[in-house]
Amino acid sequence: MTVGIVGLGLIGGSFAKAYDAAGHCVLAYDTNASVLSFSQLSGEVAGELTDERIGECDLILLCVYPRAAVEWVKKKAPLLGKNQLVMDCCGTKRTVCNTCFAIAEQYGFVFVGGHPMAGTHHSGYKYATEDLYRGAPMVIVPPDFDHIDLLDRVKRLLQPVGFGQFSVTTAEQHDQMIAFTSQLAHVVSNAYIKSPTALKHQGFSAGSYKDMTRVARLNPEMWAELFLENKEYLVQEINQLLDFLSEYKEALQTDNQEELIRLLAEGSQRKAEVDGL
Repeated sequence: MTVGIVGLGLIGGSFAKAYDAAGHCVLAYDTNASVLSFSQLSGEVAGELTDERIGECDLILLCVYPRAAVEWVKKKAPLLGKNQLVMDCCGTKRTVCNTCFAIAEQYGFVFVGGHPMAGTHHSGYKYATEDLYRGAPMVIVPPDFDHIDLLDRVKRLLQPVGFGQFSVTTAEQHDQMIAFTSQLAHVVSNAYIKSPTALKHQGFSAGSYKDMTRVARLNPEMWAELFLENKEYLVQEINQLLDFLSEYKEALQTDNQEELIRLLAEGSQRKAEVDGL
């Protein structure tokens, strides 16, 4: 199999290393020439994904920001072969999928939305690992839910990477869910660490502090684009959180221990329900 990868950051780099480790040919492109050169010198990338070699790929993975993914598809669409498969790996799906589904139909190739649910707070090729996706969930947004052969094809092409499970959804449902499971968590963590008290935390912090701040350190440019792409759902989640926080604040300000116990018990019970305990 020959896999083309656009973008050799943490996500694209981990795909490259995984496919290479599984014995497949990897062609790649990155705007940073030194990163591309290093990936080739290390032997994990066999060559550059040039216009002339796009047609060789069984699968092309777009591991860049949403706007860059759309621009790549618009520019390279005439070079893609009939039924050739292109998949994005962006953190939001509506803009990318809605635009690229239409382009794919026009030119005759196949576009599928994808979101590997794995990562770290680090970014860049040097942090990429061949086992980043091993056992991780993969979300697929197909253009046609009734096309079973296409879903089987996608799973087969991704099999060497080692995903643990696949979820199939719509772009709308994906973005609504990801606003809660990922984007809100990054906003809260990033805001939480701004407390002046954080500067004095040494010696007073343990697991809860580490859990809350793990994703506070992030790539500002990437997350800002993702947040704005999904702003209506993210703002909705932020507003709900503010409403809940105001209830705790009110209970504290009024010394309402009974209400505070109720709120804490309610949250504890919800956690148990969510985790299926």
